[in-house]
Amino acid sequence: MSMAASLFEIMYTFSSALLYPVIIILVMLVLFSLIYIGEFLSEYSKRHRDKNNLEENCKKIKDSLRKSKLSEASKALKELKQNYMVSAFAKEASKRLDGGSFSVIEKLAEEYEIKMAKRLEKTKIVSTVSPMLGLMGTLIPLGPALIGLSQGDIETLANNLMIAFATTVVGLFAGSIGYVLTQVRRRWYWEDMSDIDYIMDSLEENVQVLDKSLKSEARWNGQGFELGEESKALEFDESNTVNKAKVGELA
Repeated sequence: MSMAASLFEIMYTFSSALLYPVIIILVMLVLFSLIYIGEFLSEYSKRHRDKNNLEENCKKIKDSLRKSKLSEASKALKELKQNYMVSAFAKEASKRLDGGSFSVIEKLAEEYEIKMAKRLEKTKIVSTVSPMLGLMGTLIPLGPALIGLSQGDIETLANNLMIAFATTVVGLFAGSIGYVLTQVRRRWYWEDMSDIDYIMDSLEENVQVLDKSLKSEARWNGQGFELGEESKALEFDESNTVNKAKVGELA
């Protein structure tokens, strides 16, 4: 019996010691949620999705690649005027396209998908952790409150109940902000990934056509293949094979 009482005493002491760390973290989460509101409003003000511009420039990309004109396709990518993530992806992809590096564009798209996931992680953590800590902040003071009630100490009871209710409200407040921001941003990033997929499809449809065109322009110079003027961006090896540029569809 004494061993059980000792265990209960240890658990009570441990839970009571968590009260102040829980309160501090809750206050920090509230501050973070207010900061995220500012970031959200800033991002919202910069969002600009133009479907017509996207379709027109993707059509230019297709036509340019069919004609083996990498510079024109790269220029069309730079002229995309979309949301920040899509525009930034297009500008970086145009640099790879200028160098004939088709294979790295797929990796670039995956990196942007990871960036979007990282942005969602912050508010998702706030929306998940805040209610948990609020519940902890509610339950921890109930022990001292019940002890105060048993001893007739109304002041101790009232103080601990105030802490319990306050932590619940604070936790739900921060959690609700994080949840709303996460849901709205998730929709935004679905739209951005849809636009990036559309750009990737425009590239993928014409890569094989471009490869065949480049292969037909290659000339044997006695040691290896020599490219035509419009095909200098890609290199051929001595075994008469073309470096296959492959752009896959995003998962």
